[in-house]
Amino acid sequence: MRALVTTPDTKFGLQLKEAPDPVPSPDQVVIEVENASLNHGDVAAAGRAKPDRVGGWDAAGIVVQAAADGSGPKVGDRVVTTGLAGAWAEKRAVPVNELAVVPDSVDLAVASALPIAGVTATRALHRSGDIAGKRVLITGASGGVGRYAIQIAAQKGAHVVALARRGDGLAELGAQEVVSDLDGVQPVDVILENVGGPTLVQSWELLKPGGVLQSIGWTSMEPAVFPPYATVGEAKSLSPFTSGNKYGPDLEYLLKLVAEGKLKVDIGWRGSWTDFDEAAAALFGRQVAGKAVLDVD
Repeated sequence: MRALVTTPDTKFGLQLKEAPDPVPSPDQVVIEVENASLNHGDVAAAGRAKPDRVGGWDAAGIVVQAAADGSGPKVGDRVVTTGLAGAWAEKRAVPVNELAVVPDSVDLAVASALPIAGVTATRALHRSGDIAGKRVLITGASGGVGRYAIQIAAQKGAHVVALARRGDGLAELGAQEVVSDLDGVQPVDVILENVGGPTLVQSWELLKPGGVLQSIGWTSMEPAVFPPYATVGEAKSLSPFTSGNKYGPDLEYLLKLVAEGKLKVDIGWRGSWTDFDEAAAALFGRQVAGKAVLDVD
């Protein structure tokens, strides 16, 4: 098969070339990939990975081989999948608990944009407790995670404050306040912090006593330097976050919202996987509103 394989001395550490077909374990299906999406994390990881590894976390396609143990979807089903590697390829083997069947009304390109970003937003908000009536700050709000988090938080009754360089369309998604910096923003109860660096430090200063800051990303790639005594005072929490695994039920929930018109999926860049470097450059240059999606053509 063809795949985007980790290759040193290339722009983003990846090159489209031949790779071995996946060999599934008994609890895995094999899909023929039609679309895959990009995340800051999987693109960055490619540059650090060992050579000849197939990159990518999120992909959607058609089941061409069912799981040998009899679990999961059948051949011909449309599914969306996730995992720590293997998405940017013509074929992918994936455990049945890391996928969901895609409703007929949902395009596979749309479905491919859901897994990491959508489940991160869902689980981070869930771990923040009851947010109804609370002020929720979402940083890096114009990206995939941010756009899902705005919609889900608003539906749960939160007052959403969205921080983004590009705020177009965020109010329509449910943000009551859209800001380009945090100067003048009133204190908040919950923070989903996706930028890191100085933004993390400033966000921490805005968090009310008893509040929680979920550190869900670090797109700035800058260090966070706290001033003396910034962490001394009334109790509040800075919580490291990882989305974990077993995405199946969360993906079903997100797909249901999409099918019912309750969750909008914004695709800010879409094109052939032969243009991967262009997509990655746009993503890291913060030129993508929402998600970047590859057509495996």
